[in-house]
Amino acid sequence: MEPTYQAGRLRTVRRRLNAGAALVGLAAATVTTGVASADTVHPGDRGRLVSADQRTVLATKEDVAAALGAAEYDASTVRFGVDTYRLVYRTVDPSGRPVTASGLLALFRGGGHELRTVSFTHGTTSYRSDAPSSTVEAGFVSSPALAYASAGFATVAPDYIGLGSGPGPHPWMDVPSETTASLDMLRAARAFVSSTGRTLGHDVLVTGFSQGASAAMGLARTLQAGEDRWFRLRAVAPVSGAYDFRHAELPALLDGSLEPKSSVLYSAYLLVAWNRLHHLYDSPGEVFQAPYDRTIEALFDGSHTGQQLFAGTPDTIDALLTPHGFEMMRHPTGRLAGALRVADSTCDWAPRVPVRLYVADADEQAANANTEHCEAGLRSHGVDATVVDLGTPDFAGSRHLGSNVAGTAAIVRWFSRLP
Repeated sequence: MEPTYQAGRLRTVRRRLNAGAALVGLAAATVTTGVASADTVHPGDRGRLVSADQRTVLATKEDVAAALGAAEYDASTVRFGVDTYRLVYRTVDPSGRPVTASGLLALFRGGGHELRTVSFTHGTTSYRSDAPSSTVEAGFVSSPALAYASAGFATVAPDYIGLGSGPGPHPWMDVPSETTASLDMLRAARAFVSSTGRTLGHDVLVTGFSQGASAAMGLARTLQAGEDRWFRLRAVAPVSGAYDFRHAELPALLDGSLEPKSSVLYSAYLLVAWNRLHHLYDSPGEVFQAPYDRTIEALFDGSHTGQQLFAGTPDTIDALLTPHGFEMMRHPTGRLAGALRVADSTCDWAPRVPVRLYVADADEQAANANTEHCEAGLRSHGVDATVVDLGTPDFAGSRHLGSNVAGTAAIVRWFSRLP
């Protein structure tokens, strides 16, 4: 679900992403609001902007096209240069406690006063510096954010809780906190854009990849429910999501249907992250085999790179999990079953806007059954969602990553056609 989790492809992916930046300039300008510290902010203060730092300047459409082309993204829809900013804002953690989070805002240069907004929620990462607002420090900018912004959309890409500059570990695949972080990032973006003399319009076009596909569905549902008085949902277009962990993704991870190393990393990430939230085990040795039981939790603390995760974990799921760990994942009960019910409910509603579900054939990381189950869930609510088959796109040998590249190109065009 994310570049650093690609067996044998990691260096190639990183090289291509770095080449895809074409970083023209890094501005030092910082806007700080002077609000109280995160320790004193009330949850009702959600979305309040703390600071905004300009990160990159891609002054012309040629600069953006060069960046996207180097990253092997479609540059044919580029119309504008792009400025990017890191926003830090108030939100709440999974327990409802006040916390700060960060995200990337990409604004196109030129155009009208009222901007159409795209929310893009990113795929899995466990290293905080791989989040959208932090990657510019390594010399590249989120290619999907560039693609949407350069086509004429204000693009909002939250880092989620515990990634980017946000404190604490990241609660991976926790849809409620992904949703609150995404909604509050929209609010912070609206506040910042208004300070530039422009404004974000009411409509939000929602998309996301992999982990971000579930986050996108969570945000879309919240927007349609009227959680925010300003923003309203216009369309939904998730890509390669794991919408049904219990009945689609977990069985495929455990039975060898998916790429082995990715299956190891996702299984470990799920158990570690959800144990922090839901207390699934008392000791790592209950679910992880030695010697990994002594090191696995520390690997997912946000400070370890993909390379370190790759080197510090086994190559097969059999070498990772104890018999009890297998049993827990194969037949979830108790707290794990309850958490899965929440995570797997993102397609259990009736969107009143156009919906397209994008999927690659034989995705090696997100089982295709996830999309089939999501389509069926929406259909049970009377929604005829369009499933867009992206074929067999390849990025660094991965169809999963390739679906992000191909899906971004397709969604930019679809969003641009919507009134």
